[in-house]
Amino acid sequence: MAPDASAALAERQKVQQFLNAARTGNLDLFKKLAAQLDKGHGLAKTVASVKDANKRGAIHFAAREGKTEICKYLLEELKLDVDTKDEDGETPLLHAARQGHTAIAKYLVEHGADPSISSDLGATALHQAAGTGNIELLRLLLSKGVDINSQSDAGTPLIWAAGHGQQDSVKVLLEHHADPNAETDDGITPLLSSVAAGSLSCLELLIQGGANANISAGGATPMHIAADNGSPYIINCLLKAGADPNVTDEDGLKPIQVAAARGNRGAVEILFPFTSPIQTIPDWNVDRIIEYMQSEGNKEQGEAGSSRKVDVPNDPNLQKKVIPEVSHEAKKKALEAKSRGDDAFKRKDYLMAVDAYTQAIDLDPTDATLLSNRSLCWIRLGQADHALVDAKACRGLRPDWPKACYREGAALRLLQRFDEAANAFYEGVKLDPENKELVNAFREAVEAGRKYHGTDKQS
Repeated sequence: MAPDASAALAERQKVQQFLNAARTGNLDLFKKLAAQLDKGHGLAKTVASVKDANKRGAIHFAAREGKTEICKYLLEELKLDVDTKDEDGETPLLHAARQGHTAIAKYLVEHGADPSISSDLGATALHQAAGTGNIELLRLLLSKGVDINSQSDAGTPLIWAAGHGQQDSVKVLLEHHADPNAETDDGITPLLSSVAAGSLSCLELLIQGGANANISAGGATPMHIAADNGSPYIINCLLKAGADPNVTDEDGLKPIQVAAARGNRGAVEILFPFTSPIQTIPDWNVDRIIEYMQSEGNKEQGEAGSSRKVDVPNDPNLQKKVIPEVSHEAKKKALEAKSRGDDAFKRKDYLMAVDAYTQAIDLDPTDATLLSNRSLCWIRLGQADHALVDAKACRGLRPDWPKACYREGAALRLLQRFDEAANAFYEGVKLDPENKELVNAFREAVEAGRKYHGTDKQS
């Protein structure tokens, strides 16, 4: 490698170590690396200028990971801008709020952070607090006069709260006069989001708060989505709230037809007494409705079970339609960051890979692959605790993914928690019995556990 290229690589690695020190809260190392990076421009100016590919600096990483001492040093000693934005328009406060770091968020607000600033996608710290159910932070932000009905690409804070099933957030927001009928550009309302999330408690609160049960999105009403899901409690709640069971969606289907196409007999039975007979379905009774809607002949009339624009709540397509938490632009940027992470991993530059995958995860927290990749990077760096956190989050998103089990087991094995590691590997084996890597890892973890506990000795 040429001297210039070697020097450039060393400098990049130092930058990654610097940002990682902010992320992990290692203040002594952070100060040491900051001094090394300073080229005579002044420490504060140097620290403020060192950023990753997404223009995220030390203060963004420290806030996101809840590292108070780093934030104090940056704001109180170096006097950095508390509202500095990254490439996505996100401030340190937004990063802290998304991760639920209440203490850091309060500290930032107390030191001048503007809680009304939104990201390029329109999300404020209030949206983040509402979606995560962080009531303490939610109340703090509301006390600062943040617009309770501010719109993001995924709607108002109330839509975020309802779409995540955050009952307490919904209650607090309604108490502060949030609009229960606010709509996104796609016509999504808080009530529609609560139905899609399957949250009866949020639905009941919204109805009590004056939410309209008949506002549709893309032609589908909350009752259509409830019929898709088949929840009898939500359907009954909507009926009591005055939801119209005879309205048709853009495919010309009533909720009872949607329920029948899904095979949700219980929903059909509930809706039957309230639904006017449909002339195209002979012998108007529950059995005949289900039989007709699931017949091959009905597919020519719209294929209700497969091509509806509003799908079942567990379907990812519905999450994008009803709760568009991750925009197309965000996913595109996430893929770009993932590509940078993959390239860095191939070069064995694991710190840079971690940074890139972290950027991708912030943009698209629904992609379990990103968490799996970052977990592996932490393993390679010997950071088992971080690896375990990512592995557990990965399993939370994809509980039936064998690789997620493997990642968790690998992290636990590195922590010498062999019994737990064996259990994690075994869960993976149950999902994929032919996976030799999992089978071998399970056996090795069991054997390591025996040696660790001294139970492998001959009697």
